[in-house]
Amino acid sequence: MSRTSHVCLMASYNEWMNARVYEAAGSLPEEELSANRKAFFGSILGTLNHLVVGDTIWLKRFATHPANHASLEPIRRLPTPKSLDQCLFTNMQDLSGHRKWLDGVIIEWAGSIAESDLDHVLRYANMKGVAANKSLFGLVMHFFNHQTHHRGQVTTLLSQAGIDVGVTDLLALIPNAPGA
Repeated sequence: MSRTSHVCLMASYNEWMNARVYEAAGSLPEEELSANRKAFFGSILGTLNHLVVGDTIWLKRFATHPANHASLEPIRRLPTPKSLDQCLFTNMQDLSGHRKWLDGVIIEWAGSIAESDLDHVLRYANMKGVAANKSLFGLVMHFFNHQTHHRGQVTTLLSQAGIDVGVTDLLALIPNAPGA
């Protein structure tokens, strides 16, 4: 599998899992979603907001790539989040709508990446202003791994609240090899 194919697979997995998590979370009342469950970002809503914040920050960085991916133009226009725990959306309906839109942007962007784009060294500063120069491919893999990490926390919080998300493995989306 090429690196671009893997990026597209991860974008599809991200969209698929977010749909499952948001559907499951949507079955809980708002007070349950915002209850402090002592997770890294407090609540289910807080953790889902963190994922939107993190995705926005990374996509804004990816939008500086010299390929100037047109699919990231809407991201360029978004304000940059102020902190990793910023609550961009206080209710599930607004957060869910934004998540669906954001996942669509990620799918479109992933499909527009050329293999050579992934060799680029991205220069950026983190939220504390620390400069970095890192391989775009490595950063894109981190981007998707970060999503998986925090969605894992959300599925645990949902499970503790009595909600089963079902199958969460990437394996469900990896196609069988030809001739197997």
